[in-house]
Amino acid sequence: MLSAAWPLSAASGVLYLHGFNSGSASPKAALVREACAWLGLPCATPQLPHRPAAALALAESRLARLGPRPLVVGSSMGGFLATLVAERHGLAGALINPAVAPAGLVADWLGERFDNAYTGERFAIEAAHLEELEALTPERVTAARYLLLLGTADETLDPVDAFALYRGARTILHPQGDHGLAVLADYLPAILAHGGHGLPPGWSGSQRPGAQGAGIPGDTNRNHFG
Repeated sequence: MLSAAWPLSAASGVLYLHGFNSGSASPKAALVREACAWLGLPCATPQLPHRPAAALALAESRLARLGPRPLVVGSSMGGFLATLVAERHGLAGALINPAVAPAGLVADWLGERFDNAYTGERFAIEAAHLEELEALTPERVTAARYLLLLGTADETLDPVDAFALYRGARTILHPQGDHGLAVLADYLPAILAHGGHGLPPGWSGSQRPGAQGAGIPGDTNRNHFG
């Protein structure tokens, strides 16, 4: 059963934060922009730097363009960043398979090089990434402000960790959903509803007009986390 929604007025815009080594041109970001366009709602999907502190600073810089009470949406590492933005600015958040303690994940990648398919950037994970993530990781969150969307078969992040940190948040579990969560389109009405907006009747997830199905190819690639 879902808990009571965070008591805020309708969101004035949407800030979507993509995952590690993903981009503003990713399919998830495109779906969020499409949904916001249906609603006539301001939307920002910035291309985030790979360094966590710089990514957080850029995300916060976009808030002013989205009105007084934007909804913050984030996927994977973007869910971690969305949590920081929501906590700092008292906003509602919707999190898609969020990273809970990303420093532990990144620790396994020290020295590893990555290629970003959306920007062409090549970078290596350095100790600074780990240090920044450790410094930014909150000890607790205000769970009532969040909607959690978790795939029960996430192969990258254990959904149990997110469920524990955000205990009390409104939560949707997608059975056998993987980390890429290719059915995101079908859950966008719930995400926007968490921000006080209802998608129009023409929107029906994977069957919406012009859609080619709800699949999001590439989002489960180890080098690319939504």
